[in-house]
Amino acid sequence: MGEENYYLELCERPVHFEKANPVNCVFFDEANKQVFAVRSGGATGVVVKGPDDRNPISFRMEDKGEVKCIKFSLENKILAVQRTSKTVVLPEKRSLKLLKSQNINVNWYMYCPESAVILLSTTVLGNVLQPFYFRAGTMSKLPKFEIELPAAPKSTKLNLSERDIAMATIYGQLYVLFLRHHSRTSNSTGAEVVLYHLPREGACKKLHILKLNRTGKFALNVVDNLVVVHHQDTETSVIFDIKLRGEFDGTVTLHHPVLPARSIQPYQIPAAGPAPVTSQSPVPCKLYSSSWIVFQPDIIISASQGYLWNLQVKLQPIVNLLPDKGRLMDFLLQRRDCKMVILSVCAQMLTESDRATLPVIATVFDKLNQEYKKYLDAEQSYTMAMEAGQSRSSPLLRRPVRTQAVVDQSDMYTHVLSAFTEKKETPHKFVVAVLMEYIRSLNQFQITVQHYLHELVIKTLVQHNLFYTLHQFLQYHVLSDSKPLACLLLSLESFYPPAHQLSLDMLKRLSTANDEIVEVLLSKHQVLAALRFIRGIGGHDNISARKFLDAAKQTEDHMLFYTIFRFFEQRNQRLRGNPGFTPGEHCEEHVAFFKQVFGDQALMRPATF
Repeated sequence: MGEENYYLELCERPVHFEKANPVNCVFFDEANKQVFAVRSGGATGVVVKGPDDRNPISFRMEDKGEVKCIKFSLENKILAVQRTSKTVVLPEKRSLKLLKSQNINVNWYMYCPESAVILLSTTVLGNVLQPFYFRAGTMSKLPKFEIELPAAPKSTKLNLSERDIAMATIYGQLYVLFLRHHSRTSNSTGAEVVLYHLPREGACKKLHILKLNRTGKFALNVVDNLVVVHHQDTETSVIFDIKLRGEFDGTVTLHHPVLPARSIQPYQIPAAGPAPVTSQSPVPCKLYSSSWIVFQPDIIISASQGYLWNLQVKLQPIVNLLPDKGRLMDFLLQRRDCKMVILSVCAQMLTESDRATLPVIATVFDKLNQEYKKYLDAEQSYTMAMEAGQSRSSPLLRRPVRTQAVVDQSDMYTHVLSAFTEKKETPHKFVVAVLMEYIRSLNQFQITVQHYLHELVIKTLVQHNLFYTLHQFLQYHVLSDSKPLACLLLSLESFYPPAHQLSLDMLKRLSTANDEIVEVLLSKHQVLAALRFIRGIGGHDNISARKFLDAAKQTEDHMLFYTIFRFFEQRNQRLRGNPGFTPGEHCEEHVAFFKQVFGDQALMRPATF
């Protein structure tokens, strides 16, 4: 199977530690995401490594018996070691203060460091869970809730194992994930993952059920807000996205895997030792090994091989595995690093081989612009609040974060539309239809259309001599008025004479000053168009010759320079009876340049009567 089919991979740079063996015990701290390799009870050394640690921490401890658990406090300030079921030792002398206590019979507990919530399994069956929330040195009791077991238990033994429970933050909300090995409904075979939403306030609610349609050994991860379910028997994984539309039965939403089951991409373990010495080729890693241990949200540890990986989602392969473009966009827009993949999908759906229909293209544009508009509105609200001086009264006011899901007009223009309009093989009617569809979508979401998109439409129409269509678009204001657009129309006068009047009408509607129009045209090197415009309004006797000659010279078009130079010579002859320039016009360098290129004899001679 080629790389393009794997949508999950292990990170390139894992944390490497000494593998577990009779002398070396390995522990993992979920809060700090650190691996502890403890040799001989710590007497011959403890090495601590984490995904972000540049330098591992190494130290020794006295061997006072088997270590059951070892952890650092946050920021590695205090080390705690547990050697018996009832004692925890802090190697550094510290005084501890009891802040709060609860009397509760606990079967097992689970802690989620990201949300600072601890979950206690209570009652004989173990399926009543009591959460507590820690914040700023205080502990709050949240409402307890019951996990629905697959069927009425036959015995009164502990029924809910901590192996089947996970806690994770998905789309900013804390969920308790329960792996139910047999569905509660008799007509459904296979296991399922039940998601209980655990809010800071209010009762915990069962909201989602992920249908696995298979049985066996499973493990759960959460990556980029996706629930990943690994299946050991088939050595494959599936992903679920609770933001995608599922089947709602009135109380919960049922979800099926987003994509077909696939293995994690094969991984090569680099051979140990310095590169020049290591001649052995990398060793293939045994995926879905029974020695793998999975931690939340995205960690996989192989104690027998001595590796800690972060699991990652690859977006590019998903493009070809999810043919429904609307659903694909819904999926991609929720992912962290999605922008370039989204733009590649947009470019791909406009190519000859993968061309989508206009309704599909419209759906994609609308989904993108909905996100774009959401961001623009948030940015505007923030700006208005700041201008109103609310930042002092409301410290929670934060500038909206521009995520990769915000695909704006310049992104679309640069990466998709400009290249698309240049493809000679694409029918021009389709090109115009796509451009107008994008503009229609922007207008629908009340987003101001940037002039360069209108320019792209006009250039495409002119290229294919579709002047009638252009005229209609302008007449019915399909293309919005703007100064750059008016200047572009002025420059088209030689191809399409009515463009001159269309442009002037637009500029009048925009109440633009004449000298400003001339400046804009000159800045776009439209020297002749500027001259025609100024002649059209009768102002050509008062304009600066030097400004026009500067602009003509910058174009490096000698014939254009000749034309402009000759125009001003004729103007001088008409106004002063002599074609030469006066010292006050500061055109000496242009006269010298004209002589250098065309020779003295090309200068106009004073007319004699």
